[in-house]
Amino acid sequence: MSSTEPDNKLLTALSPSARSKFVNGCARVELVPGQTLAIPGERITHVYFPISGYISLTAPARRASLLEVGMIGNEGMLGMLLSLGVEKSPVQAVVGREGTALRMATADFRNLLQISPGLLHVISRYCYVWVAQLVQRANCNRFHSLEQRLTRRLLMTHDRARSDEFHVTQKDLAQLLGVRRAGVNAAAAALQKRGLIRYHRGRVLIADRGGLEASACDCYAGDNVIYRKMLSHAWSDDRALPM
Repeated sequence: MSSTEPDNKLLTALSPSARSKFVNGCARVELVPGQTLAIPGERITHVYFPISGYISLTAPARRASLLEVGMIGNEGMLGMLLSLGVEKSPVQAVVGREGTALRMATADFRNLLQISPGLLHVISRYCYVWVAQLVQRANCNRFHSLEQRLTRRLLMTHDRARSDEFHVTQKDLAQLLGVRRAGVNAAAAALQKRGLIRYHRGRVLIADRGGLEASACDCYAGDNVIYRKMLSHAWSDDRALPM
């Protein structure tokens, strides 16, 4: 991996030498939209640490439907349950936006966890973050409006897309949010009318990031607080964790 290429934030919690050692054990792979990386009930064959792009995690809902339960960008990893001794994926993982990732075979990753207290510490904290965010998402789905939920999803996509413009259709959003397409259409139209986004033929442009954040429910900010509280303490050089 080029020294100028953006890092995965979890790996930046390791010391530079430990991070270099870990990266050398990975393959750099392209993430292709629509590519399936994990299937519910099947063994986890590789772990992925995204550098750019994002992975959408979904669970079966109604017949022929999938409900999104999370997103993974360069703030996280796919396959963290291996650190808990779980070998099978509970979710389907599909690439939502093209990018790159560091990939490591399951056996190699588990071996590293056995001899790398620094890596295990970081992954354990990320597991806590993930569970806490799942709880927050459940509350959001139950108590907040569709417009707020859509706003949260657009902000999460914007964070990981590294671009003010990205592609996502109303049909896809409706399926991922578990609602009717007409509801997504009305919510997107309301955001567009207020000048927060521009939306046309599946292309979303974030026109007013600050306004969009102000319109979101507290869950979006809460997710970020949880992440920073549990992981950002290890990002400074003087607290970098050894392998």
